[in-house]
Amino acid sequence: MTGDRRSRVRRVRLGLRVFAVAVTVIPSGCNYSFVAGSFPPPHVQSIAIEPFDNETTRFELTGELYDQLLQRLPGALGIRTAGADIADAIVRGSITQYDVVAPNYRAGQPGQAATVLQRQVNISVRVEIVDLVENVILWESSSVTARGEFPEGSPEDGGRLRAIELLVQEIVDGAQSNW
Repeated sequence: MTGDRRSRVRRVRLGLRVFAVAVTVIPSGCNYSFVAGSFPPPHVQSIAIEPFDNETTRFELTGELYDQLLQRLPGALGIRTAGADIADAIVRGSITQYDVVAPNYRAGQPGQAATVLQRQVNISVRVEIVDLVENVILWESSSVTARGEFPEGSPEDGGRLRAIELLVQEIVDGAQSNW
């Protein structure tokens, strides 16, 4: 056998060995998946949402927050809702603060009142998401706060509903950032 031919045979054999190794190794690597960093954990397929306790004097907050959580939270987490008796996890909490402030105003002339340009609704909640299967807290926060602004002279409802939308988004973001 000539030197050229031996060299070519060695290259072919080396190529066949590399191919054989690749054929056996690559498919076995496809059997693995990485799920760490996902929220909720894979065994949590359903969630119950309880109406939050309300420590404020604004009684409509409980229903408005509950409705927004029910509409947005399950879809954002990729799970379905269920009753508390059969759910894999539960969301519960308390509405701890509600106030309306005037962050944007124009000072009045001496002896005259200031002119309010904009008002703001501030809402704070305490919330926890509990894994009922493993009986552990998946995420909790003692103070999730959101602000909804509305122009002076407009109904407060617009600011309140905006603040509630932002609260729900903060809860979703907080839960997902934990993983």
